[in-house]
Amino acid sequence: MKTIQFREAICEAMTEEMRRDESIYLMGEEVAEYNGAYKASKGMLDEFGEKRVIDTPIAELGFAGVAVGSAMNGLRPIVEYMTFNFSLVGIDQIINNAAKIRQMSGGQFNCPIVFRGPTASAGQLGATHSQAFENWFANTPGLKVIVPSNPYDAKGLLKAAIRDDDPVIFMESEQMYGDKMEVPEGEYIIPIGVADIKREGTDVTVVSFGKIIKEAYKAADELAKEGISVEIVDLRTVRPMDHDAIITSVKKTNRLVILEEAWPFASVSSEITYRIQDEAFDYLDAPIKRITTSDTPAPYSPVLFEKWIPNAQNVIDAVKEVMYKK
Repeated sequence: MKTIQFREAICEAMTEEMRRDESIYLMGEEVAEYNGAYKASKGMLDEFGEKRVIDTPIAELGFAGVAVGSAMNGLRPIVEYMTFNFSLVGIDQIINNAAKIRQMSGGQFNCPIVFRGPTASAGQLGATHSQAFENWFANTPGLKVIVPSNPYDAKGLLKAAIRDDDPVIFMESEQMYGDKMEVPEGEYIIPIGVADIKREGTDVTVVSFGKIIKEAYKAADELAKEGISVEIVDLRTVRPMDHDAIITSVKKTNRLVILEEAWPFASVSSEITYRIQDEAFDYLDAPIKRITTSDTPAPYSPVLFEKWIPNAQNVIDAVKEVMYKK
């Protein structure tokens, strides 16, 4: 095992896959000469050259379209967005072409692309640079949506995404790129669509994903001091979602809290809530609670931002509420 940063895990996954398969290439703003906006492609230009690590203009619609066309013709592009906020400029190519071409062509074309980059907030970046888009893309048949929470998962899942024959949305976080963790020295793949029990517990299930799951860990540590045992389920993949893992955990704990960094309306937690009440209602001993951001654009003020984004205390309060201890 070795200890590496999240950004290094991303770089290793892309590098190893590009060594394995010459049809894979990386493109995006500042991915080559600058080694990536967050240094997630450091050294890749030197190894693979400018034909496989390509700096693009600030034209997300354009290079997303190039990726779709090249994928339909046998290549396997990795597209880096400096932030998924900028993917909105190219969302027509992602939704109307990448996600639909297999079905529209009757299976004659597939579109093996990974669209990756940071999602959600990263501090004082303002309303237009702080949005979470996993539920947007997960609403689209034909797309797979991955949101890892740590370097180990990120590397294994990114390798699986690059090898997948369908378009994959791979969402990271600016605030996780420096996170460190042990990862295996050799190759490993984490299958898409499989959740992970990050912490075993008996009293309450907390489901989360991405960087906000760290607040669940903090809350679980505090609740343990009061004798409350929290089980934490990391979705890892939003679509396809591992509903069986959630249901199995709820059948054990009989209580569910869902934590996500997104607006509440039509969110991932909304989907989970529906599925649990439909398939595991009789196992619930309390109504499901969900924790989201406030239903407003992200504020720039640090004081307001701290009120807007979910935190460990919100999780503690929700857990105590479903246990009727509040």
